Amino acid sequence: MEQSSHSPVIMWFRQDLRLEDNPALSDASSRGNLIPIYILDDVNAMQDRMGAASRFWLHYALDSLNRSLEGQLRLFCGDASTIVPKIMEMSGARSIFWNRCYEPWRIARDTKLKCVLMEAGIEVHSNNGSLLWEPWTIKKKDGSAYKVFTPFYTKGCLNSETPRPPLPPIGNTSYAANDLGGKTLDDLGLLPRVNWHKSMKTRWEISEKAASEQLYNFMQSRLDGYMERRNFPADAGVSRLSPYLHFGQISPQRVWQSVGSLVRQKNGDNNADIDHFLRELGWREFSYYLLYHFPDLPNRNLQERFNEFPWVKVSSELEAWQRGLTGYPLIDAGMRELWQTGYMHNRVRMVAASFLVKNLLVHWKCGADWFWDCLVDADLASNSASWQWVAGSGADAAPFFRIFNPITQSEKFDAEGKYILTYVPELQNLPKKYLHAPWLAPKTVLDAEGINLGVDYPNPIVDIKSSRTRALCAFQEHRARSAISQ
Repeated sequence: MEQSSHSPVIMWFRQDLRLEDNPALSDASSRGNLIPIYILDDVNAMQDRMGAASRFWLHYALDSLNRSLEGQLRLFCGDASTIVPKIMEMSGARSIFWNRCYEPWRIARDTKLKCVLMEAGIEVHSNNGSLLWEPWTIKKKDGSAYKVFTPFYTKGCLNSETPRPPLPPIGNTSYAANDLGGKTLDDLGLLPRVNWHKSMKTRWEISEKAASEQLYNFMQSRLDGYMERRNFPADAGVSRLSPYLHFGQISPQRVWQSVGSLVRQKNGDNNADIDHFLRELGWREFSYYLLYHFPDLPNRNLQERFNEFPWVKVSSELEAWQRGLTGYPLIDAGMRELWQTGYMHNRVRMVAASFLVKNLLVHWKCGADWFWDCLVDADLASNSASWQWVAGSGADAAPFFRIFNPITQSEKFDAEGKYILTYVPELQNLPKKYLHAPWLAPKTVLDAEGINLGVDYPNPIVDIKSSRTRALCAFQEHRARSAISQ
């Protein structure tokens, strides 16, 4: 790669922080000498600005990308609507390339910006670098949007065009000399001021190369048995690709083709595991699809009948849930895993979310906001759709009466307590038969092991049975009132 004096081309990196299989980058590099840029745009994001864990990940992702670009990445911070036109003017560039984003605020910003640039005679090229299927291409026969996953995936996606194959690596790229200035990575202030993120840094390798290695290792050692193993939080049976996919350090097209190609190699063996994993990619697509067609998804119930649901305003119970101090070991392990690693196993996410929304009757938005701040894979589409799914207020939602029991879930999916004891070590001396419900242990057992419930580990903040009954009664009463009002 070398610098050249030819007319510059702007490559605007966004949620596509990679060099391989990057449609916008491939097109841009073939058109001229590059000026790669990244803009941290909290101005237009407003309430949807990235949370702390995502900003931590972004810091290291940008650092890695810049090294891959031989230090040529220019960083900016502020309103992209004003920054981009200034960059075009200062650089003399007459074309800009980017991959599309699908969050409502980004769509609104990019639509206006595109008009401004085109009116100024600037060529604007946008590509799909983040999804297997564009949200507007999948529709029911009557032209309306799907609200149920299975027909969306089987009738819509799988009957649509096959996802494109990954693009070949770009060749030698020339960079344009420029005097744009910009910010340093530290200027962006992405890392937390406290040392909260230090433990996360030890758990993750944040780079495009690491994303490829994660995919390879998953396919080699964890894909077989995925359908079953993915439910056990102590088992390394999931891909852990979600943050890499969110930040675009690997493309969904590459994941889809790489995993899908195993069907032919295995001659039908373990195809159920492969299909199930590809279906999970389909759920990611469905979440973005919903966000595109229902842009209020992050803030409003998709099913409006939940608008007047009698949520409880109890800050102390919400705080106990956030801190992993509910008294239910599986939930507490999950919430502590989240805090320490920026990640939570999907099975445990569902159980923890169900407990907050139904056993505590706390509004799903409170949980979504906490996950948004703490998850390194925080994704506006998936986070919003998943929380509404658990709450029963979203598309293809679990019925409200489906309430995960944290005790039975723990006994079934963490029978030996390996996951629990990883994050709740204060229970390590407790006999396994009581590990899932410590309060059921006789006082003699607790005393013998030196465990003082309420001091060393909290008593349950709610009774699981009575809180379930309360939730169901609240739902029935709300449904009755809604029927009368109609």
